[in-house]
Amino acid sequence: MRFIRYFIWLLPAYGILAFAADFSGFVLDRGTNHPIPDAIITLNDTTVRTGEDGSFRISGEASIVQARASGYHRTSMTLSRTSEPVNIVLSRFEAKALYLTVYGVGAPQLRDNALHLIDATELNALVVDLKGDAGIVPWRARTPLATKIGARNKITSIPDLTDFAARMHSRGIYLIARIVVFKDNPLALCHRELAVKTASGAIWRDREGLSWVDPFRQEVRDYNISLAEEAAQAGFDEIQFDYVRFPDAKGLRFFEESTTASREHAIKLLFEQVRKRLARYNVFISGDIFGYVCWNEDDTGIGQLIEQIAPVLDYTSPMLYPSGFEFGIPGYKNPVAHPFEIVKLSLDRARDRTHLPPSRFRPWLQAFRDYAFDHRNFDAEEIKDQILAADQFGSDGWMLWNARNQYSSAGLSLKK
Repeated sequence: MRFIRYFIWLLPAYGILAFAADFSGFVLDRGTNHPIPDAIITLNDTTVRTGEDGSFRISGEASIVQARASGYHRTSMTLSRTSEPVNIVLSRFEAKALYLTVYGVGAPQLRDNALHLIDATELNALVVDLKGDAGIVPWRARTPLATKIGARNKITSIPDLTDFAARMHSRGIYLIARIVVFKDNPLALCHRELAVKTASGAIWRDREGLSWVDPFRQEVRDYNISLAEEAAQAGFDEIQFDYVRFPDAKGLRFFEESTTASREHAIKLLFEQVRKRLARYNVFISGDIFGYVCWNEDDTGIGQLIEQIAPVLDYTSPMLYPSGFEFGIPGYKNPVAHPFEIVKLSLDRARDRTHLPPSRFRPWLQAFRDYAFDHRNFDAEEIKDQILAADQFGSDGWMLWNARNQYSSAGLSLKK
C-alpha cells in the first residue's frame, strides 16, 4: 500500500492536520477478535463497507477514520502516515431505551425518573424528541426555517443541545434523536405550498387536527435533514426518523401523483439523502415503521415497503405494540393477550423478507395501557414478554414507548 500524496492541511471538521492517502485495515470485534463484515468505514465524506473478512480499503482527505456497525458502539481513530494496515476495534452494544417527548425531556420529574431507571436497571439509552409530533423543535436550532415557521417559539426544553449530549454521555447513556418528518403542522401552515391537501385544495388535517407536509417535496426533506445534521454535530449517537410515511387517508392531493411506486421512491429517497448528508458524522441512522409493514407485502398505502427501507438504514424500528395490531396476526386474533408472539413473529417476518441479520432491527415495545381491546395495563408480565421476544430474536435491543413519559422498573432487570 502506498500514499497518493503527502499534502497536509487543517481539516475544519476536526481542527487537526489532515492528509490525502490510501488506507486499509480490518474491523474487529473487541470481545472475540473476530472480523466484522459490512461495517461502515468513513473518511471525511467517503464511506466504504468491510468485506466478509472485515477488511477495508479507503481513500480520502482526512487523518481520522471512523467506523460503525449495527450491534456495536461507533468509534474513531487517528491515522498516522504509515503504510501498515490498521485494526479498528468495535465494542458490542444493544440499546435498551426509554422515550421522552418534547415536554418530558424538559420536565424535571419525568426526566429524572427516566435517568434513575437507567441508573438502576438494564436500560442504557434515551430516545429524545428533537422534532415532536406537533412539529415543535425544543432546542435552539440554527436551521432558520425552524424559527421562521414558529416551530422554535413554543418551548425550549433543551437549552443547549451539545451540553445535553455531553451530560448524557457522561452518564454512559446512548442518545437517539427522534425527528418526526412528514407530520408537521407549523411547516404546513406557514408554507401552504408544502402541505398535503384535500381534493378541494384545502389543507388536510388528521384526527388530531394536525397538518402534514408533502413527502414529494425536496424542501421538506432538506428541512428535516438539516435538523438531523445539527443533532449529529451536537454528539447524538443515532438519528431516528418517525412519521416517514404518507398519511393513511384517501383522496388527498400531493405535488406528484401518489402511486405505490412513487410513494415507495419518496420514502427511500429521504433515507438515501440522509445517509449521504450525514456520512461524515458516523452517526447511526434509523427509521420507524408500522408493525403491519412487517407483514404487508405492499406499501400499506403509505410508502413503507420493508424490503426497500430496511437496507438503507442501520436500524429499522417496527412499532410492535400489540394494541396497534387491530386485526391480529395469523394464529393470534387477540394480540394484547400474546405480546411475546406479536413481537417475535413480526421480527421473524421482517428478517425473512429483508434477509438482514437480527442486529439490524430494534423494535418499539408497548409500555402503555391498551386502548384497542380490553384496556388492560401493560405491566411487568407484558413488558417482560415483549423484551424476551426481542432478545430471543437477537435484535439490537429495544425501546419502550409511553407518550405520557410514565415508566417504572416493571418488567426490567436490575443492574448487576
